[in-house]
Amino acid sequence: MKIEAYSPTIRRREMDAVLTCLVSEKIGPGEMNTKFGQLLKEKLPLDFSVALRSPTYALALSLKALGVEKGSKIIVSALAPFWHYSGVVAAGYEPLVVDVSSDTGFPTALVLENAVKEGGRAVVLHEPLGLLPEFREYESLGIPVIEDISQSFGAVSGEQKAGTFGSYCILGLEEKDLLTCAGGAVLIAGSRREGVVLKHLLEDVPSEELLPDVNSALGFVQLKELERNSQVSKEIHDLYIKSFFRNAGKHKMLLTAENVVPAVYSFPVVLSGGVKEVRAYAHKKEVETAFAFENSVYSKRQEEMENYINAKSLFLRTLLFPLYPRLGKTNVSKVIKVLATLP
Repeated sequence: MKIEAYSPTIRRREMDAVLTCLVSEKIGPGEMNTKFGQLLKEKLPLDFSVALRSPTYALALSLKALGVEKGSKIIVSALAPFWHYSGVVAAGYEPLVVDVSSDTGFPTALVLENAVKEGGRAVVLHEPLGLLPEFREYESLGIPVIEDISQSFGAVSGEQKAGTFGSYCILGLEEKDLLTCAGGAVLIAGSRREGVVLKHLLEDVPSEELLPDVNSALGFVQLKELERNSQVSKEIHDLYIKSFFRNAGKHKMLLTAENVVPAVYSFPVVLSGGVKEVRAYAHKKEVETAFAFENSVYSKRQEEMENYINAKSLFLRTLLFPLYPRLGKTNVSKVIKVLATLP
């Protein structure tokens, strides 16, 4: 039986929470939406948050809250999920797409500085695959930062948690995000000042844009179980690492910034070559893989981005191997054997 590359961690508790919500016949935005936000506040030192139906709307609302003038250029990573790009456009701004470092998957300080010189008025900081950047490189830009922690929630840089750096932060809740409600996003205000602005804007936000209780119920339980699930994922990750480095020199992983403890988001491997061969080998062993950046800005705009050499390289060569809490010992052993013997 094949092992899927992705699988949302949904157990009996999540199912019961959703069923209870359905039985109560209160499935629209309401009490569970509020409880979800309150629980999140216990996990992050945030001032205020609101659970919304889509990450693109969260992005539009954050840009509006920052007072960025319509038509301004917004800096977006070439390897960010495509909703960064489409959300910027839909909100009335111009995406300024930048290349990344082939070592880290983040734009370099020089690239960011040049983007600001080209007119970038805000930056959407994508934190891919559980990783965090050198935050000081963003602090020196002098423009607002919107932090996307959809794949990095739980990561820590020194004493600073993912989600506490930007003026606003977006926690995606889509199917393949670290935390899932089957869709949606939480928009988080980084300080009291940003919180006051966001609360004011919410007065004009229709209820149809808020996350329904039926989704919030799923997210609430997922958030309560996050610490336990993260610990299981970390234990699997440690086993994978030992196995992977038996193949030392063949393939590599993205570099982690100093003092960063990443979140565990799947198991990304940057292949030195032979992508088709590796995928076929894993498939033969019943281990499915997925391209890490298959829904990125670069993936949708390749023809316009011929000069984005590093993004292209990582897009083509970075594979995700199955890693999720419900994997089970037998399947973990299968993946370990594959990682140790990759061609």
